Amino acid sequence: MTDPLRLSLNKRRNLLKLRVPAFFKSKKLQIAVGSIILYLAAAGVSYMVFNAVLKKPFDIKTPFGNLTDVTSGSEEGTKDKPCPLNGVLYTKSREEQWKQRRPLGFMVENHIDARPPLGLSRADIIYEAVAEGGITRFLALYLCQDAGDVASIRSARTYFLDWVAEYDAAYAHVGGANTPGPADALGQIRDYEIRDMDQFGLGFPTYWRGTDKLAPHNVHSTTKKLWDAAKDRGFGPENDKGVRWDKDFVIWKFKDDASINGRGDQKPISVPFWPQAPDYTVTWKYDKTSNVYQRFHQETAQIDPITKEQMSAKNVIIQFETERIANDGYPDGHLLYGTIGSGKTLIFQDGKVIEGKWVKGSRTSRTKFIDSSGKEIELNRGLVWIQTIPVGNKVEY
Repeated sequence: MTDPLRLSLNKRRNLLKLRVPAFFKSKKLQIAVGSIILYLAAAGVSYMVFNAVLKKPFDIKTPFGNLTDVTSGSEEGTKDKPCPLNGVLYTKSREEQWKQRRPLGFMVENHIDARPPLGLSRADIIYEAVAEGGITRFLALYLCQDAGDVASIRSARTYFLDWVAEYDAAYAHVGGANTPGPADALGQIRDYEIRDMDQFGLGFPTYWRGTDKLAPHNVHSTTKKLWDAAKDRGFGPENDKGVRWDKDFVIWKFKDDASINGRGDQKPISVPFWPQAPDYTVTWKYDKTSNVYQRFHQETAQIDPITKEQMSAKNVIIQFETERIANDGYPDGHLLYGTIGSGKTLIFQDGKVIEGKWVKGSRTSRTKFIDSSGKEIELNRGLVWIQTIPVGNKVEY
């Protein structure tokens, strides 16, 4: 037998050709394989860049330059005009500004890869609940303050619509759950006539994708851009019949802070959304001097990169609601919460806790917080942070 090693070069080439399946000779397949290799290489490089560079402290930059047009309560003048959402007292000039717009709700995510969220320190009210897989999402409501940059904006969920409806707010989001069934948020936005500010319908420059994080965790906008876009869509302070958004709006009852001697010594508050997802358990630490609750994930302080302030609240409200799976075929399981009716609530303010119940009569009616005697609870003037967790979860405090 002839030793193959002694075959001529031409014969060896012929043998190799015989051993290669015909489909490997296709130029289209070769191009496809080459494209996949290039894609994987690019993805690998992007991942390394993201972990080596973008997860470090960063400067917020946008297509419009640095956005720092945030408002606070530092303006001069007599402050006797209460914000309808959270009772903070502002000047007459500030009141004139918010009367020219309606509340604006941003759907902001809290995924680990999306942290830190931007602009939340200038919200008037924040709702927080699990979107899926134990990962929480925020509904940040703005009326009396401006935020120069809000991110990362994500998709809609059905139960957040019930809270949006309380304010007749313009709703900023990026798409949403749309599987047919009870969790079809996009269908419900249409059916409920929510004032829709979907990124897919507005696009650039109202929304843009930043370079601070990788998609899908990098959609940005500002309160000014969204309020301007809302007016263009007919979502100004009045509806098409000339009726203001706040004509029948029920304002919560507010009070001034308790004196330093009247404040409690609240221990850290641990709020688990899903025990199996500890990265989303929130710890609130009470600062008696400033009378605020400062927000942490485990021992990591949550800082707003826009204002450099630690996220904090004057009132931390825990709503216990029934949680169930929508069973709509979505892989991670869309959720449903019992937002209508009543249930147990814990309200933390002034270093103390009030045990009571939340009451919401219908999808559009205002949630009220009632104490054990049936009296509506007065909230401190300032940011109200409402967290909805499943019935049966244990809050440590």
